[in-house]
Amino acid sequence: MERTLISTLKSAVGSTVCVKGWVQTLRDQKRVQFIVVRDHTGLVQTVREKKEDPLSVLISSLTAETAVELTGTVVANEKIKLGGLEIAIDDLKVINVAPPTLPITEESGLDLRLDWRFLDLRRPANYLIFQIQTAAEHAMREFWTREGFIEIHSPKFMGSPSESGSELFTVKYFETNAYLAQSPQFYKQMAMSAGFDKVFEIGPVFRAEPSFTSRHATEFTSVDVEISWIESHDDVMKFEERWLQYVLQSLKDKHSEAVAKYFGVEVEVPTLPFPRLSMQEAYAILAQRGHVLSAETKGDLDPEGERQLCAHMKEKTGHDFVFVTDYPISVRPFYHMRHADSPKATKSFDLLWKGLEVTTGAQREHRYDVLVQQAQEKGLTLDPIKYYLECFRYGCPPHGGFGLGLARVLMMLLGVKNIREATYLYRGPNRLTP
Repeated sequence: MERTLISTLKSAVGSTVCVKGWVQTLRDQKRVQFIVVRDHTGLVQTVREKKEDPLSVLISSLTAETAVELTGTVVANEKIKLGGLEIAIDDLKVINVAPPTLPITEESGLDLRLDWRFLDLRRPANYLIFQIQTAAEHAMREFWTREGFIEIHSPKFMGSPSESGSELFTVKYFETNAYLAQSPQFYKQMAMSAGFDKVFEIGPVFRAEPSFTSRHATEFTSVDVEISWIESHDDVMKFEERWLQYVLQSLKDKHSEAVAKYFGVEVEVPTLPFPRLSMQEAYAILAQRGHVLSAETKGDLDPEGERQLCAHMKEKTGHDFVFVTDYPISVRPFYHMRHADSPKATKSFDLLWKGLEVTTGAQREHRYDVLVQQAQEKGLTLDPIKYYLECFRYGCPPHGGFGLGLARVLMMLLGVKNIREATYLYRGPNRLTP
């Protein structure tokens, strides 16, 4: 018999259906047996009068998370909280039995739940996270396609670093060494030189950061965009805020009710434009609020500084987003374009959302001679990046773009406190399994 999903049962009242899923709970009473069954679309109560027969014995033996297949008649019952209906069981088969004691519960600590991630992901709230991720990527692609973008898939083995050399994973590559890509940056820019005009990529990137914070991972999904023929980094910011507004509106339309149910938050669609602060203005605001940055973060922002800036902008503008622009050259890579009238500042930005950096972007330097000079000023050896530099010798247009962390967006959207929960299978300094 063809499977019926739990979410469609309302249209099957009076019909015989076959439901396949997992045992959520069992209430084995004296006269009646109740099983709440779960599939990926929802929960349903099933019921059978208890008899002295093999089926009742089988039902009595069921354990939580056992995979079952049952057939029965859908009956409307307004007293039932789970959708106002139940299934009167005709037959039930055990597909795969679960042990009586599970290794985790909803109260288990995060590390233990990550050890048993496949079980943890069975929770409806966790399933919703990846439904939303799917819907978000779909909306992103819709917008990009409408705007004439090309999708690329860049290599993840690289012969030279794409960012700084301090965060590289080195891997054996036949008779030499290769590096896992820290970003698709060089390849996005190569596409600009190739005349692709506007490109995007959604793919894995790798950072060898020995960081144990709630917002870092050694492998994560990066969403990258690059656009040709821009006038400044402001064009990139204008594009990103339109794109994010579209994505968040799409998520609100599709999933706002479920997000409110499982995460207790509202999907908010931002107004345009997003507020903008130069780094100089940001530092002045932080000084007014009494936040002192450490010497290690000079020229940049620390996590508390990001939270303070977002709190300030929320108070002043009601907005959850803020672009911080014009970072100094000391904290930006060599390929960021510098301001002609302020050569110590780059045409760059970070996008902060509710106190967390979710995007880094910039206008790139497209002039070969200037790019070489800036690389040398950063102390880089030119030979390892010669293939990258060649892209700028044959008519490369002015361009810019950004990279966005997908899991960080999910965190902020849903109010999840740890990136580990917004990642399908997390990778960090101490975690390579499951």
